[in-house]
Amino acid sequence: MWTNGITNSGDEKEKVIETLNLLTSTQIVIHDALKKLGYNEEMFELLKEPLRMVNVRIPVRMDDGSNKIFSGFRAQHNDAVGPTMGGIRYHPQVNIDEVKALSMWMGLKCGIADLPFGGGKGAILCNPRTMSMGELERLSRGYVRAISQLVGPAKDIPAPDMYTNSQIMAWMMDEYSRLRQYETPGFITGKPLVLGGSEGREKAGALGVAICIEEATKKRGIALQGARVIVQGFGNAGSYVAKFMHDAGAIVVGISDVYGALYNPDGLNINYLLDRRDSFGTVTTLFEGAITNKELLEKDCDVLVPAAIASQITAENARNIKARIVVEAANGPTTLEATNILAERDILLVPDVLAGAGGVTVSYFEWVQNKQGYYWSEEEVAEKLRKRLVKSFNEIYDLSQTHKVNMRLAAYMVGVRKMAEAALFRGWV
Repeated sequence: MWTNGITNSGDEKEKVIETLNLLTSTQIVIHDALKKLGYNEEMFELLKEPLRMVNVRIPVRMDDGSNKIFSGFRAQHNDAVGPTMGGIRYHPQVNIDEVKALSMWMGLKCGIADLPFGGGKGAILCNPRTMSMGELERLSRGYVRAISQLVGPAKDIPAPDMYTNSQIMAWMMDEYSRLRQYETPGFITGKPLVLGGSEGREKAGALGVAICIEEATKKRGIALQGARVIVQGFGNAGSYVAKFMHDAGAIVVGISDVYGALYNPDGLNINYLLDRRDSFGTVTTLFEGAITNKELLEKDCDVLVPAAIASQITAENARNIKARIVVEAANGPTTLEATNILAERDILLVPDVLAGAGGVTVSYFEWVQNKQGYYWSEEEVAEKLRKRLVKSFNEIYDLSQTHKVNMRLAAYMVGVRKMAEAALFRGWV
């Protein structure tokens, strides 16, 4: 069921260690980007943390009759441009700094895709794998009641994220509509189609990654037809990316899940693997001869797509990466140290805030369609998404060449510029 999230959870203990520096590393790049753009320290002080960070407590009646209290969060990074927008994740080890950093990334993605939004992010500390549908519904509705005064179609628009999906969005929309006593489909995105969802929303994140791969291969003079691609991670994002690449004529030589990786220099049968994977993206346990995720990252390929968990490419293995292009489909899979090493080695890195902008862009499309009451075909959605991301990719690539900076810093410069300009016009700084 839980296939609408960014990725599988992976090693939970490792995840906690990784997220400790997530906020700090984001702040470092934002500071560098603002400095490159000529802004002073006052602007950085405004943008280095969310304007609002709310902690909530949610009482839920469990199936055994007990009452359990869950902790939840909602961060609104900056609303100078317009309402904030961002996903809600359910995870047993999510923390406040992670939510803050992710809200900032959402703001950057909105700036990169030229959307009229700031960044938001929500989370609940829970383990959805161990909860019944009834418990999840009561938790989801309780979360909406707890944050209802802070969110809305003109304030802050939630969306799916890790381990949340269209069903959870439907419960949340229904609860919000009950509280307001009128239908408000524009309150939330990622809904089922029958409740005002958009065609193409589920595939949007992966399609954005695929579009960035296409543009990156053009810049490096690599024909996508026959290009060798490795996708680390086979959850919602990774599996769709692998499918898009296979259908485009690329040769997917490697995939992985949390238990291991499959690699074949002659190419893998992606359609067969997609048929065999379970709802959490697990497939490698069905085969003998699996290798580790670490080994897969260092295999020879043209394009490497980290679509699993954070901090997969680090200072320890960045010099062993053999790909000519790295396109980030996960959140923070490449550390800042590794980013610099890849740049020194002339490996083109397409950062997560650019490659991952497809989801929020189609969330914007869904919000627009809800306001209009007029809905587009999947082909229209894909065409509009492609147009925006191709423009964004080329703007960031050209900026990186002009300023002689890596693509991550260039993306942050583009992403932060809009909210900084809006804050200036409002007189906030």
